Amino acid sequence: MLKIQNIPYYLQLMRVEKPIGSYLLMWPTLWGIWIASEGLPSAKVLIIFMLGVFIMRSAGCVINDIADRDIDKFVERTKDRPLTSGKVTTKEAVSLLLLLIVIAAILALFLSFKTILLSVPALLIALSYPFMKRFHSLPQAHLGVAFAFGIPMAFMEIQGSLPLTAYLLFFTNILWTLIYDTEYAMSDREDDKSINIKSSALLFESWLGKKDYYIIIALQTTMTLLLLSISAIENLTPYFLLSILIVIGLFYYQIKLIKDHDRLLCFKAFIHNNWVGLTLFIGIFLNYLP
Repeated sequence: MLKIQNIPYYLQLMRVEKPIGSYLLMWPTLWGIWIASEGLPSAKVLIIFMLGVFIMRSAGCVINDIADRDIDKFVERTKDRPLTSGKVTTKEAVSLLLLLIVIAAILALFLSFKTILLSVPALLIALSYPFMKRFHSLPQAHLGVAFAFGIPMAFMEIQGSLPLTAYLLFFTNILWTLIYDTEYAMSDREDDKSINIKSSALLFESWLGKKDYYIIIALQTTMTLLLLSISAIENLTPYFLLSILIVIGLFYYQIKLIKDHDRLLCFKAFIHNNWVGLTLFIGIFLNYLP
């Protein structure tokens, strides 16, 4: 059962005080909504999807803490989280998770049947992500799929189908998530090694050592090519092309931050991706202005 006096701790479980995760989920969802609606989304779609972004990101944080409750206590950055520190019980955390899932399900009921069908794998993938870092070396790609599902859902809700652009945007977001969550994992690399947690940062390091950032460059380049393809297909010029050019500069700055593997600078690079998402959305938004 949930307790009123523990609401501040529940909000901490949901990472309300750290909105970067919601932003990184929100921007690609907005890309999809704006392109699918050709710049004229309905208020209903915007409200449902933006609430969905907050609810599902919160649910993801809660299940992450449930999954990691026995290992977070060994990591300096996470040892004081409400569940690990005993301020919230596992039963309370599970109750909060179920409440968030119920709210998400209620929101989904206002969408079309085809969109609801897409929401089922989206939910399952999102809830399974925290456990993936125990089994395979690219859990960040799994997170990318979870974070990208708002795009096909938006296209299905607005257009009733999934055109080529929906798939390109979907894979673009998977790559972007792999980029920024690897940067995040770089800041946690030593902790992950000590508790035997797998990550793309450790995998890339095993491949190229201190030159692992070359893989990030390759991912950024591929993402840029996908964005240019979307620009050509949807005739998103000139503002979207300008936003892509700015993003190339932002990517270059991120490489400067991570190449020396400084923990704080790697985390700064992760946070910096909010500007990438915002810049691309502004480019899309401006292209659809009359």
